[in-house]
Amino acid sequence: MGEADFLELDGIVKRHGGRAALDGVGLRVTRGAFVALVGPSGSGKTTLLKTLNRLVEPDAGEVRLEGRDVRQTPPATLRRGIGYVFQGIGLFPHLDVAANIALPLRLAGVPGADREGRVAALLDLVALPRDFARRRPAALSGGQAQRVGLARALAAGPPLMLMDEPFGALDPVVRDELGRAYRALHERLGLTTIMVTHDMTEALLLADRIVVLIAGRIRADAAPAELMRRGGDAAVRALLDVPRRQAERLAALERAE
Repeated sequence: MGEADFLELDGIVKRHGGRAALDGVGLRVTRGAFVALVGPSGSGKTTLLKTLNRLVEPDAGEVRLEGRDVRQTPPATLRRGIGYVFQGIGLFPHLDVAANIALPLRLAGVPGADREGRVAALLDLVALPRDFARRRPAALSGGQAQRVGLARALAAGPPLMLMDEPFGALDPVVRDELGRAYRALHERLGLTTIMVTHDMTEALLLADRIVVLIAGRIRADAAPAELMRRGGDAAVRALLDVPRRQAERLAALERAE
């Protein structure tokens, strides 16, 4: 198996009633890539992401991770080896930060003493003070809670990270800060990341590769610079025009006297 075979999707179909949320999607992702899935609401982005960890079972097609059909691995076992970060974060309010982060380690049977050291290292990794370990989620800001969610997703050392609008609920300054911080972690840890975002600017600035989904089909798949140069059909160009118009308006404001 070569590097190009790290993650493969062949002919993925998922129907909701009579509508195809995914309509024959095929995709290849190399190890270490950072891929952004973008597209309008209802285009199938989150459905596609969830087929990778079997939160959604496709009606047809096959997902292979490191050459192995994901259906050959029990869902709970598969998910323990895949990091998952989403907008709602999903921290358990009755557990402190340390217990939330350590949950994947406890499920994997890591001894308590080892979990404590790993939690401290993970707090360092996501730039949170170690004394946050005893705080409850209710005492955290949105950005702090998202860092805890990220630490929990990284706890078991997964090679694949799935991110579903991970920074969407944060204010613009914190969103930019966490996006850049995660990109640095992606590089440092050698992760493979698939991120769903509705923000084309965020996708262009963070990802190595942009996959545009519209009505359940891939309509464009290219590196950010190439996508900006070549565009695509009218629907893809409409998505790309948003950051262009915003940049032009900001440049006009800077030129105004």
